Amino acid sequence: MNVSETPGLTDRVADHLAAADFAALSGADVARAKQRLLDSIGNIAAGAQAAGSAEVLGLVRRWGGAAEATPLTAAERVPALHAAFANAVLMRSYDFEAIGADSPGGAQIPSHITGTTVSVALAVAEARRRSGREMLTALVYGDDLAARLGHATGFDVYGGGDNTGTINALGATATAGLLLGLDQRQLRDALGLAVNQLGGTIANVFDKVLAFKLPIALSARNAVFSAELAATGFSGPEDALGGPFGYLRRYGKDSDPAKVTDRLGLDFYADAVIKPWPSCRASHPTLDGVLRIVSEHDIAADDVERVLLHVTPRTKAGFVGQPFAVGDSPEVSGAFSILFTAATALLDRTLELRHMGEPHMSDPRLAEMMSRVELVDSLPPDEILTAEVELRTRDGEHYRVRVDHPLGDLHVNPLGDERVEAKFRSNIEWGGLPEDRADRLIELIDGFEALDDVSEIARLLA
Repeated sequence: MNVSETPGLTDRVADHLAAADFAALSGADVARAKQRLLDSIGNIAAGAQAAGSAEVLGLVRRWGGAAEATPLTAAERVPALHAAFANAVLMRSYDFEAIGADSPGGAQIPSHITGTTVSVALAVAEARRRSGREMLTALVYGDDLAARLGHATGFDVYGGGDNTGTINALGATATAGLLLGLDQRQLRDALGLAVNQLGGTIANVFDKVLAFKLPIALSARNAVFSAELAATGFSGPEDALGGPFGYLRRYGKDSDPAKVTDRLGLDFYADAVIKPWPSCRASHPTLDGVLRIVSEHDIAADDVERVLLHVTPRTKAGFVGQPFAVGDSPEVSGAFSILFTAATALLDRTLELRHMGEPHMSDPRLAEMMSRVELVDSLPPDEILTAEVELRTRDGEHYRVRVDHPLGDLHVNPLGDERVEAKFRSNIEWGGLPEDRADRLIELIDGFEALDDVSEIARLLA
């Protein structure tokens, strides 16, 4: 369908958002949102310890302004858009947040929607003293819009752009707008204002720099700004999504507006993967394979002679296939390196936040293990998120496994509630918070739809 033949797409979306209702959500929709929320809060808590986080929180404090919402892990309240920005920076820090927006056919696109929408929901809901039910409604509707827009435009992770700076801003604008109580016209205007602020480059990831956190965080800030500006009556373009100069035409190739509207309000989509490890999802198939072999066969690190990591040519040529170097931003270098993550798993049978820094990366054992690991572009080029791991031991044993569905996907290989909670507790501990805070937060999220005021989350994380 030609995008220019779809006038009024933004109006249809705004009509849908203006009618948002918690009663329209299924139990599964609510449960998914609460799981993403719990995981996100843990990731923010852990992110307080990451490089650049203290500086961002200090900058936000220096900006000052109205005391509306709390950047999580801090104590001072700041304008909601600044709190949303800081929340998103912290959440993105270890590349540990939920990913993979799903669709009617089950296909996923590379996405990190949750890092923006949850950050915005927490900030605006606190600022406006919204209930848990209101926040969950706004979150599910915003996630769904972002997922639909992502599938409508398609996304090539090696195309140069970063969709955390596009669909995230639009989905989060819907979330902010609902929490601010915008009407249909204001919601339409807010989406149009947000389209004026989209951007981001995948160069951040290729170059392994802290700026990789910015598209997701600027989307959060710009979403709140767009919704607040629209609330004043400031107008935006009439059809910022489907018009001849709108989002679908500017950011997509062969965009399909029907993917935005098909069963809109009946089915709700979102990120479908809760990550088990703090690294790029493209490294997870090889991690799965390595851990399966060494765990099932009880292979010690010293017994490993040679490991071949079979991936697609596209994966090997991409940012996760680059030679590993600690660089100026070790956390980023480690998160986006298959060689690093696989070698760490061979050494310690896991990958944890304690590994994502210079002490581990400077360990001579790691360099020695990486010298035994080789990345091979032998898999068919049309495969997605697959790997085969081939391991030979010093005593001549040979093992090979194939991974088609790495751990964490809600639909085919879920992490499970027990492991999601364990991840959350580990992140809370890494963030330096006492165990009783984790207990209370788990209890709070479990009954979130009955909560009268969501601001208790900020107090518990301070």
